[in-house]
Amino acid sequence: MQDVRFDLPFDTPVSPHLAHARERHLRWVRERGLVRSAAGFEEYRSWDLSEAAARTYPHASADDMVVLMNWFSLAFLFDDQFDAARPDRAERIAEVARELIATPLRPAGTPPRVECPITLAWAEVWGHLSDGMSLTWKSRFAASWGRFLVAHCEEVDLAAHGRAATLGIEEYAVFRRRTVGIHHSIDAGERSRGFEVPAAAMAHPLMERMRDLAADTIGFMNDIHSFERERRRGDGHNLVAVLQRERGCSWQEAAEEAYRMTTDCLDEYVALEARVPQMCDELGLDGDGRTRVRLGVEAIQHWINGNYEWALTTGRYAAAKDGPVATAEQAGRGSVDDLLGV
Repeated sequence: MQDVRFDLPFDTPVSPHLAHARERHLRWVRERGLVRSAAGFEEYRSWDLSEAAARTYPHASADDMVVLMNWFSLAFLFDDQFDAARPDRAERIAEVARELIATPLRPAGTPPRVECPITLAWAEVWGHLSDGMSLTWKSRFAASWGRFLVAHCEEVDLAAHGRAATLGIEEYAVFRRRTVGIHHSIDAGERSRGFEVPAAAMAHPLMERMRDLAADTIGFMNDIHSFERERRRGDGHNLVAVLQRERGCSWQEAAEEAYRMTTDCLDEYVALEARVPQMCDELGLDGDGRTRVRLGVEAIQHWINGNYEWALTTGRYAAAKDGPVATAEQAGRGSVDDLLGV
């Protein structure tokens, strides 16, 4: 279902630094030991996370584009460290996740207390990613990042204990909003252009709802685009799978309902976006404040559209070849290297 199309009401640019930054990023990934084997490197390169970063942060400078690509890779690579066939790794994943959560709460440059390729790389990246940003932004990012990683650990625990198939649609939708990791990703959009949304606007119910709807839209889109691949490897953490299981309908009917839910989220987001000028009036924002709000809204748009365009072609969501799946590698999991060891 990777070729499923959505009608998005806005277009977003692509960074002109994509090619150069991609080359530097892939070299960094190899040098930091995040991808070690030839098979792992080929799989990682097929994901083309560099394009995802270039689409979601199109206005970043050349150097910042590399930083964002480097950061972008860590969540994806960490996510793929869990193998459902090895529930014994759940404890180590939780230990590493706690270290990843703690890093933004310490002074930049503090060495990690739990050392492995992922934590060492994150400590390095955070020093660059947080540079020049206020304590308010750092705290907001850290909170969003922490919620994402805690949700990830909960997902691992559910799978390890065979409870992933127990979530109902409403519970799953709330859970998916956290596991998709969009809130801190939108926060990084501010870093990419050197601005910060005024605190009063960020705390306004309208902005909070828009960010939640963006997370829902992107999470559901990702579920639809990756469904075939995840179904083949037995991953039930997917909107289509939850709908099919809960409603006892066909896969086609579940996919159609997932599509409807996604477009409903997108439609509501667009309707709320039209009320942003009214919010600015309500808050009494000056010209500078309104500009920063506008850039914050653009950061959300860049994520919705940029992620969508990337998802249509990335090898990460590509379904395995027809026929029985004999190995984890054929299912799209096993060629990623172990990054949790020392």
